[in-house]
Amino acid sequence: MTAPIPEFAHALVTRDERGVYTLQIHDAKSLNILASAVTLSLTEAARWIAARDDARAVVIRGTGDRAFVGGANIYEMAELDPQGAREFITRLRDLCDAVAAIPVPTVARIPGFCLGAGMELAAACDIRLGSADAVFGMPEVRVGIPSVIHAVLLPAIIGPGPTNWLLLTGETVDAAQAHQWGFLEFVSETGALDALVERTVAPIAESGPIAVRSQKALLRYWSESSVEAGLDRSVAAFGEAFTTDEPRRYMAPFVNRKKHQEAK
Repeated sequence: MTAPIPEFAHALVTRDERGVYTLQIHDAKSLNILASAVTLSLTEAARWIAARDDARAVVIRGTGDRAFVGGANIYEMAELDPQGAREFITRLRDLCDAVAAIPVPTVARIPGFCLGAGMELAAACDIRLGSADAVFGMPEVRVGIPSVIHAVLLPAIIGPGPTNWLLLTGETVDAAQAHQWGFLEFVSETGALDALVERTVAPIAESGPIAVRSQKALLRYWSESSVEAGLDRSVAAFGEAFTTDEPRRYMAPFVNRKKHQEAK
């Protein structure tokens, strides 16, 4: 039986019949600003989803289409002392870590503003899809602080040069530039983002759930290991796939189609 979805103060979790979960920023300030209370609630929700055996994919989104996340709460940050600053940024790190640790594919749905902590949260997702009106930036130096935590992922995603430009200038780029750099996998026309998200999650939900989880685990391992270690882990994962009946069940339509064609 599917577990009932709990209520979270600033996160709205929904699930469709396929096992596609949506984690939506809820009851936050306009532009889905990440205050500490919002961050803690999203982290709790992400960890809850991660423990769901029925999950096939997760869409991370804000409320509305003005922003994915417009950044962290500047009014809260303006009152921080050094210890409070470390605690504040650690909460944001925990959120990005919780999203990265979800064992099924995570898809960032990005309309409008995706700034600072929002770009870091998107970087922690497996797949990033944006609307043509999306705006990306890491403006922290403009307000006297460095870009940190999951900005560390940006050189591997978009390269050192674009990362340097974003973090050192604090300037923004449009969706076309973010796509050219490789931050976005695809860009939709304004208003068509949900259709693009569906075209991504549908084949994931139709694939073997054990295989998809295994593939995500391998992708993460490959990013942290040597080539040789990655190859060894791949061989082991391939063998483990055949300890279940999933390969046989998912290969059956292709095998049966070939048999049917040969019988004609």
